[in-house]
Parts: sequence; C-alpha cells; structure tokens
Amino acid sequence: MPEGSAPEPVDGTLAALRAAVMACKRCDLWRPATQTVFGEGPAKARIMVVGEQPGDQEDLAGRPFVGPSGRLFDEALEELGVDRGGVYVTNAVKHFKFVPRGKVRLHQSPNAAEQRACRPWLDGERERLKPEVIVCLGATAAKQVFGRKFGLMKQRGQWQLLDDGSRGFATVHPSWVLRQRGSDERERAYRGFVADLALLTEFEDG
Repeated sequence: MPEGSAPEPVDGTLAALRAAVMACKRCDLWRPATQTVFGEGPAKARIMVVGEQPGDQEDLAGRPFVGPSGRLFDEALEELGVDRGGVYVTNAVKHFKFVPRGKVRLHQSPNAAEQRACRPWLDGERERLKPEVIVCLGATAAKQVFGRKFGLMKQRGQWQLLDDGSRGFATVHPSWVLRQRGSDERERAYRGFVADLALLTEFEDG
C-alpha cells in the first residue's frame, strides 16, 4: 500500500472495514506502532464507546480497552449494571502514538492531521453498526463525534442529538481519572465518571 493511502473496504461489512484499516497508511502512526487496533464488540451493539487511541497495552495486544483505562471503564459499567459484552468499543485513532523514554512508551495525543486521517474509519464503524447511543471518552473522541466546538468539561454528562438520529454523550477519559493525585481526588473523579455513565441506565430502561 503506497504512503499516504489506504485500501477501500471490499464491501459494507464490519469485517471488510477492519481489513482495510489494517492496511492503512494515511498517516505515519502505523510506522512505530506494533499493530492497528480496530474496534471490538457485537456487530449489532446498541451502544458504541469511542476513546482517543490505543494505549501501550492495547497496542501490544491488538485489542481496545484492555489496559488500566479499559479496566476502570469495565469497573464503572459493572457498578452500573451495564452489560459490557453488549458494548462495541473503539478509538478515534487506530494506532498508538507515543514518545519513547528508555524502556517506557509515553502516550502522546494525536494531532489534527492524524485525527483527520482516521476519521473515515470511525465514520465507517458508525455507518455499519448504526448504534443508538455513542459514548465519547475524552475530548479527542468528543470533538470527532460532536464537532470541534464541543467543550468536554462544560458539556460532559449531557445528551447530544446526532444527525443520523442517534444520540450520545461525553465524559472524561478513564486515564484522566487515573492521573488524579491522591485517593480523595481520584475517588471524586471516579464518582463523577460513573455519574456521567449512568445516562446509559436511563437509555437501557427507556
């Protein structure tokens, strides 16, 4: 596959989209990454969750939401009684962007060009899944779904209507919760995170 390009999916299935994403070279993030990390979950999931990008453990495993942030997210869903197995999880950007520091790979946020390069893949997932609800974790995901003017900390935990008839909301990324210093600060951040995600219980009851 030539630099700066990606194959077109051979058909309208999620499997075909995944195969195309695996060969994507629209930006340079594929070079240092171990592998592409595509979304995972039921093809008929009613709930789609979008994060920013794979982390270190996701990059190594080739699966989304398997690192510390993913485990915190799973914990929150379990507390709320939401079936994690019925949720489709993915990221706005499909490769791990990082800066090496010795033996450690430090997360680096994707820039605007990298987000644009990956946007068609996220749109493709939405078109194929047709979820009823989209949950965005963090500002990068929220701006990709709700628009560049979306203010995460002002609009978190509020339903947003989307052009395709679905709806969604945003909350902080679980990594932000984990970065809080001190047990009290982290607990407050976690409780706020769970409170935002509680909108899913309204959806499931409705």
